[in-house]
Formats: sequence, structure tokens, C-alpha cells
Amino acid sequence: MDYITVIIQAIVQGLTEFLPVSSSGHLSVLQHITGIDGEAAVILSIVLHLGTLVAVFVAFWGTIWGMIKEFFLTIGDIFTGKFSWKNMNGTRRMMFMVIFATLILVPVYLFEGFFTGRQGDGDIVFEGVAFLFTAMLLFLSDKCSNGIKQGEDMKLRDGLTVGLFQCVALFPGVSRSGTTTAAGLFCGLDKQTAVTFAFILGIPAILGGSVLELGDALASDMQLDWLALGIGFVISAVVGFLAIKMVSWLLKKDRFKIFGVYTLILGLACIAGGLWEHITGNTLISLIK
Repeated sequence: MDYITVIIQAIVQGLTEFLPVSSSGHLSVLQHITGIDGEAAVILSIVLHLGTLVAVFVAFWGTIWGMIKEFFLTIGDIFTGKFSWKNMNGTRRMMFMVIFATLILVPVYLFEGFFTGRQGDGDIVFEGVAFLFTAMLLFLSDKCSNGIKQGEDMKLRDGLTVGLFQCVALFPGVSRSGTTTAAGLFCGLDKQTAVTFAFILGIPAILGGSVLELGDALASDMQLDWLALGIGFVISAVVGFLAIKMVSWLLKKDRFKIFGVYTLILGLACIAGGLWEHITGNTLISLIK
């Protein structure tokens, strides 16, 4: 692994995992252009995703710890007959919404190859179309950014709606943070609740997918550059934390649509580049070598 390439991909991953522009889509395009593929690309992507997972825990530790405590308190209330669905506080209700939204994703993972097969397939036209889909959602969500619902106001349908949007985000080029935040805004959540719920919801999805893929990757005979992976992990975590703060600030300032403009331009560029490769028979990487 070239250290410069690892650092670039770590910065891209840290930014795009939380900025609503699709980390998988950016990594797919970047790996396509730089020529990184196979097991090396898979392992690097996993490590960078785990780095951004650390960023979520640091940024939302107060809410996450509250959910952990509410989980065990809920078990106690169930056994003592004190549990009440109607009288739950905001943290406990959001915890249940995370569980429900995640359960929707579990059966979809049985068909994960259908969603992720487009990444690393040597063609970036699909990623371009997916970026355009992300742009459309961001533009629409910008029109629905005046919600007032908070954690204690969430309904089961809100969790299910956000969970369904997260399933679509398995496609490279469809932003997970963008689609889930947009879904929360569509459901009438206020901006901070939508962002918090979207990012915390990503924890089980990122962790579960990474652990499964990492187990398969480590079972291979590939020699790993642990220093390069460690550098990528730390950089993606730090950049990811800064990206979370940036998203929260931009959403509060009603500047979320700037990401819609970005993904619209990027989508058109990917489609143009992919079509150029098909027509000429050349690759984009040949232009920079």
C-alpha cells in the first residue's frame, strides 16, 4: 500500500462517511481511478470505516451512553412490570427506533452482493446515477427542514422509514448519512434529532458489515501493511469527527443543499467519465499515468 494513497483515501472516507455525499461511492471512484482493487482495497475500506465509527462514538458519546443505560433499564422494567411504551423518555424511544431500523437492514444483508457488486466492477456509470439519486434526496430534504419532532416524539413508522432509506444506501454512490438524515427530515424530525439519529443508526450497520468482511479478508494469505492501515484508521477517525461537526453546523444554517449541488456535479462527471471509457476503450487511470 502506497502511504500517500492511503492518506488520501482516509481523508476521503472521513469526510464522505458523514458528509451526505456517499463514502462508498467516492472510494469506489477513487479506487477505480488509482487502480487499487482486490483484497487490498477491501481491507483498506474496512479499516477506514472502523476509523469513522470511532468518530461517531466520540461525537455522540453522551447520547450513545444514554441509550446503553436505557437498554438495561428497559430489561429491568420489563421483568418488574414497569415498562410502558407510551411513557418512554426520548433517549429510550430513540433507542427502540434504532433497533427497529436496524432490524430492517438484517435480511437485506443476505443480498448484500446485489448492492455492493457495483463497487469495483470497473464501471463508474452506476455510481454516477446513484450520486444523482443522492442529490435529488438532498434537494427534497432541504424543503422539509423545519420539523419539530424530537426523540420523545418519534413513532414506529419514523424508525421504519429511516431504516428503509438506509437499505437503499447500500448502493455505492447513495449516501447513507444523506439518505437517513433526509428520511428523518421527511418524517418531521428537527435538524439535530435527524442528524443524531442518522449517525447513531450507522453504528450497527458499519460495525456489522465491517466485522463480517474483515473476517473473510483476514482469512486470506495477503500480507498486510499494518502501519499504513493504522495511519489510515487514525486519519479517517479525526477527519470523520470534524465532518460530523460540519454537517451539524451546515444543517442548522440551512446550507444542506450545497451537498446536493456537489453530488449532482459529481454524478454527471462520473457518468461522462464512464461513458468516455466505454466509447474510447481507455481508462481514466491512463490519463494520469
